[in-house]
Amino acid sequence: METQSAPSLSDFQRENILLFVNTAKALSVPRSVGEIFGLLFSTAEPLSLDQVVTLLGISKGSASQGLRWLREVGAVKSVYVDGDRRDYFEAETELRRLILGFLRETVEPHLSRGPNYIERISSAAQQSPDIDKKFAISRATKLSRWHKFASQTLPMFLNFAGKF
Repeated sequence: METQSAPSLSDFQRENILLFVNTAKALSVPRSVGEIFGLLFSTAEPLSLDQVVTLLGISKGSASQGLRWLREVGAVKSVYVDGDRRDYFEAETELRRLILGFLRETVEPHLSRGPNYIERISSAAQQSPDIDKKFAISRATKLSRWHKFASQTLPMFLNFAGKF
């Protein structure tokens, strides 16, 4: 009886996966997300969830969550494969789309919550003991300026980057 071995990755795929695992680590993104993106980036044909699971040796739940996150940031897109009802995926290869998607999904939500944090920090600074009050107010003011700058700059950056 002949046993079939699991499909193996090429050196090219392994090196791409390693690159994107390290990139994911630098961006504080789960390792599996880097593995999935690296695999899809280095594979010519779209892959199904089951193929991703098999090739990477990760759980179906981890692969599903990783693919969902990658789709939300626009790093992966669904592709129709004729004659197959499963979802297939391929990597987005336009750098500007990757950057824009990542910023929209990770930075923009933090900026939108910023005013609430800054209001609470400013209130706490006003209630600080006299000895620390001046310092606390100066830092709260600094945070407010940083937030204003980021809130004004990010949309301009996204607009500018979207033109390339």
